Amino acid sequence: MSRYFVFLVIVMAGLTACSQQESPERADSKAVLGKALFSDKNLSFNRTQSCATCHDPDKGFIDDRLDDFGQVSAVSLGDDGISHGDRNAPTASYASFAPDFHIGTRQRHNKQNNNNTYSGALGGQFVDGRVTDLKDQAGGPPLNPIEMGMADKAGVVARLQENPYYVESFKLLYGESIFEDTDAAYAAMAESIGEFEKTDTFAPFDSRYDRSLRGEVSLSFKESSGKSLFFSQFANCGICHQLHDNGDPVNKFRETFSGYEYHNIGVPVNQTVRAINGVTDADIGLETTTGNTVDQGKFKVPTLRNVAVTGPYMHNGVFRDLKTVIEFYDHFNNPTVRANNPETGQPWASAEIPTTVDTDLLTVGDDMSDFQVESLVCFLRTLTDRRYENLIQENGIVCSD
Repeated sequence: MSRYFVFLVIVMAGLTACSQQESPERADSKAVLGKALFSDKNLSFNRTQSCATCHDPDKGFIDDRLDDFGQVSAVSLGDDGISHGDRNAPTASYASFAPDFHIGTRQRHNKQNNNNTYSGALGGQFVDGRVTDLKDQAGGPPLNPIEMGMADKAGVVARLQENPYYVESFKLLYGESIFEDTDAAYAAMAESIGEFEKTDTFAPFDSRYDRSLRGEVSLSFKESSGKSLFFSQFANCGICHQLHDNGDPVNKFRETFSGYEYHNIGVPVNQTVRAINGVTDADIGLETTTGNTVDQGKFKVPTLRNVAVTGPYMHNGVFRDLKTVIEFYDHFNNPTVRANNPETGQPWASAEIPTTVDTDLLTVGDDMSDFQVESLVCFLRTLTDRRYENLIQENGIVCSD
């Protein structure tokens, strides 16, 4: 073999390798594409905000940015650096398990008094259920003027086409002509993000609770006490926060701790947030979606997965500590002992919309002792995914034996 021929082979191999390196890589699945889109700040007007900004994968998929007081902000700051929302960004953990939004009836597994069944709105995304599923939810923030702030779908699609990786990936996964239709390209973006949210990254089911079900760990006395209380007739937690029967040999390992119902539980206005964002109208919640006045002030029952590390709490972030949330529930049955909000030292503020508060539901069960409140906190901590367990703060409550 001549030296010239060997040289030619080497040169051609080098050119081929360079050509391959210069060709943009492509996502081989919609979920992989969605992962890239989820963290892309270029899809916001000022290129400062992505889905991950308000749903940080390292922090339980919440917005953990601090406010002026050095605490996790109750609401998020928009891409414009000025606007603040009026609702707390909920965790995106386990969001894929919410059924598509519909009106229906649900048989409860933890039945108490007259609360055997629920009829009404179920599932959907956002706390008011205004969109049906994950792909619809993912399409909302880029066009929201106080979130990512893009003017229209065409602007978002133009940003996508700036990135050769996206161009090649979209064409591979959605067809060569995908960018010829703005609506189709935008929908493909939203669908890909939704597919990413369906992966185990968001729902590993590997908390201490899950590991205890599999016999891998044992819960402490306080954790076990809280678990018994949670699922008992003594408390009312399981009415709304239990999706599957404890005896189900398969689904008990896929419990999301939400029945995806909608209720007004008497949450007060977050005055601190309102002072920042200037909102004066009451948040009517589910009524926004259904148009029915009976749904005023109702919000979707959230998953309790990762609840110990995803505060502040309630749809408006009005409570900062998980123990406060439990005492808030207990004050409906235990008004003398739980007369004051422990975070303010003042009596509990009135419900933002008092006319539809579900008092019958909130007064099911018995009043709780301080030990029982702490035991519930300890149990709820066991619902934390393994990778977030280091984020749990004791806040004066020790759960170990």
